Amino acid sequence: MKKSIAILLTAALGASLLTGCVTKATDTTTTAAADTTAVTETATEADTAAETEKETETTAEAKADGYTIGIGQFAEHGSLDNCREGFILGLKEAGIEEGKNLTILYENSQADGGTASQIATTFAGKQVDLMCGIATPMAQAQYGVAKKSGIPVIFTAVTDPVAAELATEDGTPVGEITGTSDKLPVEAQLKMIREILPDAKTIGIMYTTSEVNSESTIAEYKALAPSYGFEIVESGISASSDIPLAADALLGKVDCMTNLTDNTVVASLPVILDKANAKNIPVFGSEIEQVKIGCLAAMGLDYIELGKQTGLMAAQVLKGEAKASELKYEILKEAAFYGNTKVAENLGVTLPDSLTGEAAEMFDSISTQ
Repeated sequence: MKKSIAILLTAALGASLLTGCVTKATDTTTTAAADTTAVTETATEADTAAETEKETETTAEAKADGYTIGIGQFAEHGSLDNCREGFILGLKEAGIEEGKNLTILYENSQADGGTASQIATTFAGKQVDLMCGIATPMAQAQYGVAKKSGIPVIFTAVTDPVAAELATEDGTPVGEITGTSDKLPVEAQLKMIREILPDAKTIGIMYTTSEVNSESTIAEYKALAPSYGFEIVESGISASSDIPLAADALLGKVDCMTNLTDNTVVASLPVILDKANAKNIPVFGSEIEQVKIGCLAAMGLDYIELGKQTGLMAAQVLKGEAKASELKYEILKEAAFYGNTKVAENLGVTLPDSLTGEAAEMFDSISTQ
């Protein structure tokens, strides 16, 4: 009997030990499986992260290969054409070049505000990476459309961004929009006119009443003119068709004229020059292209340099180095003297050595282009 009990106890103990071994083995297997799963999950996460990083790099490379910019120009004339040329040069200088990693969509509204809005809408519909607005009406039209879609806008040839409601008084952008101003050196222009025409008393200025830039510049002329012994006589027009009659009336009241960067007026400058030349009245320009085609002289800006400055700002935004809303608008500070000796000869006017000796460029012929 005792022998039987011993046998039973031994058997039970053996079974218990066997069960413990099996359990331990099972636990060990489970732990190993869990470790394997953890390793697998870690490897999977690492692979996923690597793939995500690779996809990000690929996307960045794809974007670098595919910037698309919509350039809208308000009117067709030399200074704005130079802005566009300079803008493209500025982008190229920053490594963004047409035909390599840049596609440019270009439209000109031919000085029509409604067409400018249509152009901006078209660019937004094509989901361009950035819009460039050349001249105030185009910049305003683009921002009106782009702010709804988040597309950044870079402007150039906007004389008064604050008056145009594109920036605040301290230069801060009102949204994802910034660029460069072609604010005229008004006092330098008045000083130059007085030096060339010591006996002149009245200066005529023609401007488009719908262009806020022109209104703000005329206000500055009126404020500064008395200090140089001048009276400003202005003539407002609403369309290019008004210019011939307005020019006839204005030229009968003044000793000379000075031209702004008013787009509608600049586009019709040859008409004004023909009428002024017939009356032997000097017309002063605001930049180099106007002097080339027949203005007597200008203390003006180099619009190609202005455009380049704008292109470099646009490159910062495209590359993600800064948002447009983080960049205050900039001004091209270097104004220079430009003169045309052929025009001076035709008018019987002498350009002082004090000006010609410091000239950025002099011309001895009148361009017809």
